[in-house]
Amino acid sequence: MALGRARRVSSADYWPGFVDAMSSLLLVIIFLLSLFMLTQFFLSQEILGKDTALSRLNSQIAELTELLQLERANSDDLESTIATLTATLSSTQDERDALESQLSGLGGGIGDRDARIAALSDDLLEQEQLTDEANAQLALLNQQLAALRSQIAALEQALEASEARDSESRTRIADLGRRLNLALAQRVQDLSRYRSDFFGRLREILEGRSDVRVVGDRFVFQSEVLFDAGEAQISTAGREQISELAQAILQLEDEIPPEINWVLRIDGHTDSRPINTLQFPSNWELSAARAISVAKLLVDEGVSPQRLVAAGFGEFSPIDSGETEEAYRRNRRIEFKLTEG
Repeated sequence: MALGRARRVSSADYWPGFVDAMSSLLLVIIFLLSLFMLTQFFLSQEILGKDTALSRLNSQIAELTELLQLERANSDDLESTIATLTATLSSTQDERDALESQLSGLGGGIGDRDARIAALSDDLLEQEQLTDEANAQLALLNQQLAALRSQIAALEQALEASEARDSESRTRIADLGRRLNLALAQRVQDLSRYRSDFFGRLREILEGRSDVRVVGDRFVFQSEVLFDAGEAQISTAGREQISELAQAILQLEDEIPPEINWVLRIDGHTDSRPINTLQFPSNWELSAARAISVAKLLVDEGVSPQRLVAAGFGEFSPIDSGETEEAYRRNRRIEFKLTEG
């Protein structure tokens, strides 16, 4: 019996822990749901605020449009009212003239017509009063119509002025664009001329060398001319070549006008065989380091650093897709390109 009682007590002890765990889990879920609902609420408020601002702007535009249409409709109504009053005034004047004619025909001392004459006189006085009121109302309507026409004219004038400014702005932008294109074309033409002169000087300096060649608009130095295998430090022979190149660049700096923005781009390239050293984990680092070494040496020779750009292309821009030693040698190179800044 004692053993059975111990088992019942042991099994009963599991339930409070289970309840506590479920309560904690429920609280976490309620907290996450509350956080989600709060986030959704603020997000909806932000979107609602933007929609409200957009609706307010659309409402203002609609109100302005309705106001202009209402002003024009009022103008049409006033003109119609004036025309009606003018016709009424003309009819009243005709009736007055007819009454005056009848009154003048009733003269001659006929006593039995006195009552009729008096009645006609009262009618005439009443018509004259109506005529005065119609004239006053007509004058007021004319003033309102004049004011309304002035407002419409001012609105139309403002609209025409805005359209004129917009047209003038578009014309100026088009003219500036045309001028800018002409200026850019002129700068490109001038830079092309100086590039040709620069290439001509390099050809004279490097005449007879098989390891330096022209490829398109670039001068190409084989890496062996400037660097030892796997190195980014320029060799002694390479320093002499770069020094000669620097003299041509310095002469070019003196000749190109300052308003022409130009740079000499130095591109480092390697072959496709991988490299993985502590100093150069990949061909990218090696090609970039070689281009930077050339740029630094040119700066030491007096070339302005603002005119130099160093870039490393690794093995990803080959000029020979072969996998021979000759193809590898051709792809290991330093390229110089004179281009726009």
